Amino acid sequence: MTALAWLIPAALVLGGLGLAAFLWALRSGQFEDLDGAAYRALEDEPPHDEDE
Repeated sequence: MTALAWLIPAALVLGGLGLAAFLWALRSGQFEDLDGAAYRALEDEPPHDEDE
C-alpha cells in the first residue's frame, strides 16, 4: 500500500508535465507546418521557388 502512495502522485505529476509540454509546443507553433515537415522528410532537395 505504501508504494501506491508514491506511485499515484508520481504518475499524476509526470502526466501533468507531459500535458504542459504538449500545450507549450502547441502554443509555440511547433505543429503549424506539417506539410513542410513531411516534404523535408521525403525529399533530398528543397523545393524551388518560381520567383527565383
